[in-house]
Amino acid sequence: MPMRRSFFILFALLGVLWTSASFSYAEDATALVKRTTENMLKTLEARRSEVDRDPSLIFGMIESGVAPHFDFERITQGAVGQSWRDATPAQQRALVNGFKQVLVRTYARSILSYSGQEIRYLPVKPGRQASTVTVSTEIISPGSAPIPVDYRMHNNAGGWKVYDVVINNASLVGNYRTSFSNEIRQGGIDGLIAKLGEMNIRTRQ
Repeated sequence: MPMRRSFFILFALLGVLWTSASFSYAEDATALVKRTTENMLKTLEARRSEVDRDPSLIFGMIESGVAPHFDFERITQGAVGQSWRDATPAQQRALVNGFKQVLVRTYARSILSYSGQEIRYLPVKPGRQASTVTVSTEIISPGSAPIPVDYRMHNNAGGWKVYDVVINNASLVGNYRTSFSNEIRQGGIDGLIAKLGEMNIRTRQ
């Protein structure tokens, strides 16, 4: 299924030796995903008539309600891959800002098409590191097979943040890494920055 179409779902096992405190620690990630998703959908429902008149309002809703729970620097670093180390600090900032806009605008288009699908929350899975977990969900639509959506999250000083989304076993970061690699080979880091700018211009139209 196309990543863009699925991204609205944006809005996450434990080993037998984990303590009950660790369980609560991981469960906080699931609670965050659930709360963020439900709040976003409730806000959209409450302001639907406003958004229908002015669709650009959705961007502010996402910036305040969803974006703070995503680690856009880590997402961008993963999508850019090894070339991230070759970028200057200014280029890295431009990449993060440009890619964040792409993701926010993609999410905005997708969430506007939400039509009441059920979101089922599954047991959380431990990550490779103690500070990471995967919050697993399924999107249930009548007459269709469930769509698995996993949120890979890590916990830092700012709390739980999403650093990748996996839809139907397809990684958001991995998918973009392939296309970004092609852009970098053709035009370097500045070429990718320009491409992100073009993508954002197209999504405004």
